[in-house]
Amino acid sequence: MSTLTLDGTVAASDPADQRSTADVLRIAALALLSIRFIQGFIYWGGGSRRFIYAPAKLDPNAASWMANKFQSAMPGALLGTDHIIAFLLHHFYLLYASLILFSAAELIAGLFLMTGFLTRVAALISIGLSVVLMLMFGWQGATCIDEWTMAACNLAIGAALMLGGSGAFSLDNALLARKPTLADRGWFRWMAGALPLPMRSDTFQKIALAVFAATVIFNVATYNYYRGSVITPFHGGPVSPSKHHLDLTDGVVLPNGVVRFHAYLDGGTPEAPSNLMTAVLKSNDGSVIEQWDSTALSHLPASAITNEFAYNRFAPGPFGLRAEMGAMATITLPAAGATDTGSLRNAATLQLHTVNGNTFTVAVRPQ
Repeated sequence: MSTLTLDGTVAASDPADQRSTADVLRIAALALLSIRFIQGFIYWGGGSRRFIYAPAKLDPNAASWMANKFQSAMPGALLGTDHIIAFLLHHFYLLYASLILFSAAELIAGLFLMTGFLTRVAALISIGLSVVLMLMFGWQGATCIDEWTMAACNLAIGAALMLGGSGAFSLDNALLARKPTLADRGWFRWMAGALPLPMRSDTFQKIALAVFAATVIFNVATYNYYRGSVITPFHGGPVSPSKHHLDLTDGVVLPNGVVRFHAYLDGGTPEAPSNLMTAVLKSNDGSVIEQWDSTALSHLPASAITNEFAYNRFAPGPFGLRAEMGAMATITLPAAGATDTGSLRNAATLQLHTVNGNTFTVAVRPQ
């Protein structure tokens, strides 16, 4: 009869239950096989789609160009990654190189994991990719934060493979069988996964527990930030993945009646644009000074909209102004000819009404 101790070791009272180190390693190797392959397939699938099966994702002239997805993630990205995204979106060559390198890392790490080649290095790369994906896209997914769920699972799997190694049926094992002297090479023990890490068991336990703690803290903390339900009640998140939100700033009214403001679509789903139907300029007492209906907004000239990014944009649409997720622009509304410019001194707020009934307001000041 055997019992399992708190630290995971097996205490066998019956000699027949005792297993050799080789037996234990083989059990662990077989147990890791399925997660190693699927972890690799997930990342290989992401990279292969862009390089092989859907190359338009890496085509700057295509509608599915990956920059649009990156910009749509910008409003909810964590720990400064929103600033990194914005910087890359302003520098095309760095953006393109980053997307190529990211996709290549997914493709190569995924292939190495599926085949079990340099498994610990590939697992470490998958951990880095998981962290980046969670920080950038983890807030998206209206029902169960789908992007976070996938990245959180991949992070934990990557940690297990980094510590546990290749599992059975791997190129690492094949290389070791062909060249047994690799067992004495430190680089092979650290980078591949055919053998345990070259350290004492108590040291390995400390490292494994540290990796466990880091994985749990990062996953649980990001989940609590996005949705609560850990130390706070459930909430929809600082950035909504389903309900569009407009951040309006810098509202001014020029002496000639032109109204200018800055708009940022910083919440909602990238699957559908937000449509602005009307804009209403109101005075301090709430009376309407000027109004732009859907026809006026849909016929704004290109010079009236200065987008900050070349990808997701504000633009005239069939129902007024159309904005894609992450779009940021300075918008100028022309004055109506019949408006008394003297009344503009009383302008206090500009209201924007969307097609689904939401209203967003910005204070305006004469300039």
